[in-house]
Amino acid sequence: MTWHLPQPILTAPTADPALPPGWAAEPKWDGYRAQLARYADGRVLLRSRRGTDVTPSFPEIQTAAAQLPGDTGLDGELVVWEEGRLAFERLQQRLPRRGSAAAEDATRWPAHFVVFDVLRLAGTDTTSWSYRRRRTALEELFTDLRLQAPWTLTPSTTDPDTAHEWLDWTAAGMEGLCFKRLTEPYRPTARTWRKYKVRATHDAIVSAITGPLSTPSSLLLGRYDTNGQLKYIGRTTTLTQTTARTLAGHLTPAVGHPWEGWTFSAGWGSREALSVTLVEPELVVEVSADVARDSAGRVRQPVRLIRVRNDLTPGDS
Repeated sequence: MTWHLPQPILTAPTADPALPPGWAAEPKWDGYRAQLARYADGRVLLRSRRGTDVTPSFPEIQTAAAQLPGDTGLDGELVVWEEGRLAFERLQQRLPRRGSAAAEDATRWPAHFVVFDVLRLAGTDTTSWSYRRRRTALEELFTDLRLQAPWTLTPSTTDPDTAHEWLDWTAAGMEGLCFKRLTEPYRPTARTWRKYKVRATHDAIVSAITGPLSTPSSLLLGRYDTNGQLKYIGRTTTLTQTTARTLAGHLTPAVGHPWEGWTFSAGWGSREALSVTLVEPELVVEVSADVARDSAGRVRQPVRLIRVRNDLTPGDS
């Protein structure tokens, strides 16, 4: 009888990084959530959180599934490691690849599957088990089978101090922490896990906008690199009307802007081109952003505007 992977359990955001009593903490990796099924007849299914079959894009994971017992299902995160950090953009590049192109990418940018839960184990449905019991079974699976790359077991702790120390791993590609109640079963589609995402504040230069100059909709931000080049680093969330009107008096249409001729995508999962107006890169603002970056240093998620920094010049940011 064929079994099916359950829908993934989901997370609810929390602003508190402290590990609650009766919960375990795991690192939240900058990767691509996926579930894997290895059936008794050897078939392998690797699917995204939204249910898309991505098995052909990652032939190295499909091949390595032979290390697992039949009728086993895992939940985890696909990641690619490059130059000392997790490279989310490489995952994005690999997703549409198939056949020989996927095989070539598997050699150039090999993926790892960071496992954080077991859904089925050698024919036994484990979703009704508590997190504590599933975690023990997962650790035994890795130990008994001596699983090696591309399989990686994510760390788990019930020690608040250890969880807090993990927040220092953000430079390598950890986005924050995921909290899971020790007694909780795996509840498909329920938001019973909690997710704390590390955010950092920094200064940036307003270099372009969307919407009219009188009431800009969002800000495109830049920063000068060590060579004096103005680099694009991200875009803000939609501004409030009050904030937009306040900013309007600080914005001047650009003449001879270093970004002339550039195109910008809407980002955040969309490839739609943005209609932007370049402005003189003179205004400095303080923003808050997730720590996830691509290899070019661009923020991968929307940036939140905190305040205008009239006390700073672009050279100070």
